[in-house]
Amino acid sequence: MFGYINADLKQLSEEDKNKYRQFYCGLCHSLGKTAGFKGQMLLNYDLCFLAILLQSLYEPDLSQDNHWCVIHPFKKKPFFESEAIKYAADMDIILSYYSLMDNYIDDNSRLAKIAADSLKKEYVLIKDRYPRQVAAIEEYIKNLSLAEAANESNIDIISSYTGEMLGTLMNWKDDNWGKTLHCMGFHMGKFIYILDAYEDLKKDEKRGSYNPLLYMKNESPKEYETFVRINLTSLMAECAKGFERLPIVENVDILRNIIYSGVWTKYEYLQIKEKKNTPKEKP
Repeated sequence: MFGYINADLKQLSEEDKNKYRQFYCGLCHSLGKTAGFKGQMLLNYDLCFLAILLQSLYEPDLSQDNHWCVIHPFKKKPFFESEAIKYAADMDIILSYYSLMDNYIDDNSRLAKIAADSLKKEYVLIKDRYPRQVAAIEEYIKNLSLAEAANESNIDIISSYTGEMLGTLMNWKDDNWGKTLHCMGFHMGKFIYILDAYEDLKKDEKRGSYNPLLYMKNESPKEYETFVRINLTSLMAECAKGFERLPIVENVDILRNIIYSGVWTKYEYLQIKEKKNTPKEKP
């Protein structure tokens, strides 16, 4: 489901590109410190956005260091460390643990079970530190499974489960900014769910797998694309409204780049791919 909240690197200054990479490397480093190489395999851009957002809002102490990287072994890579980055890494681990367990339960995937078991020790420690966030993920998994089993066709209802979960994870400290952060996460989570369903539509249709967008496409094929685009646009507009209410100065250009441009790169890619694969009508 994750991997849609990226930066549009072409639109960033060189200074901001370097900052973004140091946050990304910092998230990777934090995952490695907590769970070793298996933790680093869980690295994704969505949680990097969370790290930058919370770092920029709360401004905990931020340190910089350099380390050798398996992916880039010939030169030390600079990275950031902070409490906000550590929190994002912890959320990455518990999300991945539940995702793997869900795959094991649904598909009887032994590989998923082995991977989940390898994270069990780290998961237990994080669960004790963040019971509110873990409870939200558990509720999300339960509601999503029930909705899929019932073939829920209302995309607004089922996407809201992802929204509530991500809203809770974004609400790090449950303080004065918690409501705004939850609002941002709620709309971003719904955006992620719908875009993920949109990307998987053809694959799910071929396999006969559940996808709530299939109902819309089958009932109103002419309005389907417009429906998806309008929903995605309105959701990110609400997310942006919440963001602009936050008193963020540091890294604001990076965050705006992600919210206003980066999140659309996958959708635009899918549009281009669809046009290339659609046969041209003969004159």
